[in-house]
Amino acid sequence: MKRRTFLKQGVGASLLLAGLPRLARQAEADEAKWRSFEVTTLVEVVDTVGTTRAWVPVPLMVDTDYFRRQGADTWKGNAATSKLSRDDKYDAGFVYAEWAATEKAPVIEIVSRFSARDRFVDVTKPPVGTAKEDQAVLRKYLEPTRLIPTDGIVLDTSMTIVKGQTADVAKARAIYEWIVDNTFRDPKVKGCGLGDIKTMLETRYLGGKCADLNALYVGLARAAGLPARDVYGVRCADSAEFKSLGKSGDISKAQHCRAEVFLSGYGWVPVDPADVRKVVLEEKAGGIALTDPQAQKARGKLFGAWEMNWLAYNYAHDLKLPNSTGKAVPFLMYPQAEVGDERKDSLDPTTFRYTITSRELT
Repeated sequence: MKRRTFLKQGVGASLLLAGLPRLARQAEADEAKWRSFEVTTLVEVVDTVGTTRAWVPVPLMVDTDYFRRQGADTWKGNAATSKLSRDDKYDAGFVYAEWAATEKAPVIEIVSRFSARDRFVDVTKPPVGTAKEDQAVLRKYLEPTRLIPTDGIVLDTSMTIVKGQTADVAKARAIYEWIVDNTFRDPKVKGCGLGDIKTMLETRYLGGKCADLNALYVGLARAAGLPARDVYGVRCADSAEFKSLGKSGDISKAQHCRAEVFLSGYGWVPVDPADVRKVVLEEKAGGIALTDPQAQKARGKLFGAWEMNWLAYNYAHDLKLPNSTGKAVPFLMYPQAEVGDERKDSLDPTTFRYTITSRELT
């Protein structure tokens, strides 16, 4: 099993600051550049014996300064029942469909439209105004989840990382830098990973994919007293900057989890240490070093900025699917299905097929 140094210290903020003026200018130039997309999700369930149910995530239900829905989701298929549902705690939106046991070829196709624009929050400058958020929302994103505890080894690790830091921005950056320095993208991990951060820290095996590495950021930030959340979604267009950080056309396997941290005065700040590690592994054949200019470019950008070639679904954790007899899912980033009382594997195309396609409208 590949091992990495567990506690490798060093924030390295000076490496990041060099690229920020250019990013700030670009962000200002792109302020009004909204891009519109249409994403179609086709779900087919095979080997059905009994009632079939499916839950398919749709775009973020709440408009933000970087993302907004364009009209209602539409769908067609042969389900006996289908409706748009929303989770009470996280406001996660999904289409729920149900087929009678007599239907041997359940199918549903969902079309969603949305607009997005690149994000940039310059945390090197004093905030303009005061970003506000409901206190109940901030408390929610300090809570532990089943796979993201905030005590024990998570708390101990977080306190070691932020030791000596007093400002929220410094704490948030220290955690980001620690993850970039100490984790790695493991291509053997199925899908986007599970996000079991306690096990990652206990085993000192800090390899994974986005749902692991960005969940680690969220857990360590929450343990440090910083509200943070995963944002689950899927890439929907090629990247203008990194060939490894985009996907267009057939995006069925392009799911990607990002993270946000709430910093006093700045509001929700985008981060994505997992994508820094993806650039290291995949930007060039054979990988590149963390010191490579492309890796350093990603490292500098992804604390405070997201390229919005990406569809945001929701912030949900430990989601109990309505009318399901199975356990809550850790997160809702892939379509889910059940036949009878059996939960299908969302990553196994032999029993549960789905195709997600994207096209840019403007």
